[in-house]
Amino acid sequence: MKLAIIEDEQTHRELLSNYLQEWGTERSVSLCGRGFPNAESFLFVWEEERDFDVLFVDIQMKEMNGMEMARKIRQQDPDIAIVFTTGIADYMEEGYEVEALHYLLKPLSREKLFQCMDKVLKRSSREEFILIQAGEELQKLAVERVMYVEARGHGCVVEYVPRAGETVQIEASESISELEKKLEKYGFVKCHRSYLCRIGSIQRIDRTELVLDDGSRIPVSRRLYTQVNRAFIQYFRRENGDGNAVKVEDKNEDRNEDKAKTK
Repeated sequence: MKLAIIEDEQTHRELLSNYLQEWGTERSVSLCGRGFPNAESFLFVWEEERDFDVLFVDIQMKEMNGMEMARKIRQQDPDIAIVFTTGIADYMEEGYEVEALHYLLKPLSREKLFQCMDKVLKRSSREEFILIQAGEELQKLAVERVMYVEARGHGCVVEYVPRAGETVQIEASESISELEKKLEKYGFVKCHRSYLCRIGSIQRIDRTELVLDDGSRIPVSRRLYTQVNRAFIQYFRRENGDGNAVKVEDKNEDRNEDKAKTK
């Protein structure tokens, strides 16, 4: 787990770093942490390294404050965990704007920090991420929040649902075949020559289109219909054990069997 501590007071950086090391040792979690004395120094590194999992951000810093920095981060990363550290509780309402995971009030409490990191660990253990090239930037996306990928020109558009907020479309520089290689092990299937779809996001399969959980509708080609339908059935049988909890009929195969019987 990669962490950043953005704090202008060295004593607080060191205290937080020590608590985090103790938590990692007790929970047998490998942590890689870096400290930064101000928002500007972190943003300089973050432009090159977009793979941080958790940010501990002091709100009251000189020059750019922590809230302003968090807004900049949120514009490009909707999922990264942001934990504010502050001596004043008045900023909590502003924190809702940037979907802060937690607030730690100074003086920092070891017990509160451990509770916060347990919450982070619980969240991160359920999620898997990929990095995509978005223009000149790398962007980290939670796989389970990707609805579908559409080929456009030489790149793609990724339909994405952030942890909180409305669905967004992210323009990726990679081709659909490149993203297919990245996503195939996470339960994505090609439903059309220009579309990849996460099987777990499918709500309904019609003859010519798929209806997804976020209300999106994307085409399914006649050539790939049976393959997608079969993958959809297998996915929900696997999710529900033996498949008895969810009854899904492969109507395409039933029709083929009926035709064979009448011959």
